[in-house]
Amino acid sequence: MTNDDRKIKEKFQQKTWNEIKTNDSWAIFKIMAEFVAGYETLSKIGPCVSIFGSARTKPDSPYYILAEEIAFKLTQSGFGVITGGGPGIMEAGNKGANRGRGLSVGLNIELPFEQHDNPWIDRGKSLDFDYFFVRKVMFVKYSQGFVVMPGGFGTMDELFEAITLIQTKKIGKFPIVLVGRKFWSGLIDWVKTTLIEEGNISPKDLELISIVDTEEEVLEVINTFYKKYSLSPNF
Repeated sequence: MTNDDRKIKEKFQQKTWNEIKTNDSWAIFKIMAEFVAGYETLSKIGPCVSIFGSARTKPDSPYYILAEEIAFKLTQSGFGVITGGGPGIMEAGNKGANRGRGLSVGLNIELPFEQHDNPWIDRGKSLDFDYFFVRKVMFVKYSQGFVVMPGGFGTMDELFEAITLIQTKKIGKFPIVLVGRKFWSGLIDWVKTTLIEEGNISPKDLELISIVDTEEEVLEVINTFYKKYSLSPNF
């Protein structure tokens, strides 16, 4: 610790509790505004499936092409499509929904790099968020299923949050479909050989996810699920 750091610490410690000022409380109003904007827009959209995946996936990637086709097929089955609103897999999802003349929603997050609205989102259905946690609430509350394409840390975050919420019964069960057996097999093998063997999760928890390779398999998983469970919009 430098002398300047010590002086700052000493000055802070000399203050009484009531003298310490922060701006944290005022952030509540911005958070509330994001929740209100999200609820007001998304409460009217009807049944939708969210498509997740990397913002860095290029349009000539097989995964981009597959994501677009999955989104198109979802609209033909009566679902709208929600994505993170950016480029890559998100763009492919919105593009496929637009091609299928279905609802195309984008929940964009403001980042210092790589994230910007794609042009395939319906007018009035693009929302911008500063807070990841508010954005994730919107995905979970207004989706009837998650389709998870290959992606990075953000994709993993959204995937495991959904699994955790269903596992702990904080939300109702809905289909979670991982697309790309080659991409996901290493992770699933680790879950089986480490998490399950260590007793950190139950073998039944793996039943919360499905792993597929094609758009037909995605639709089969989702449609089969909703033959068993009622499909109702979250409003």
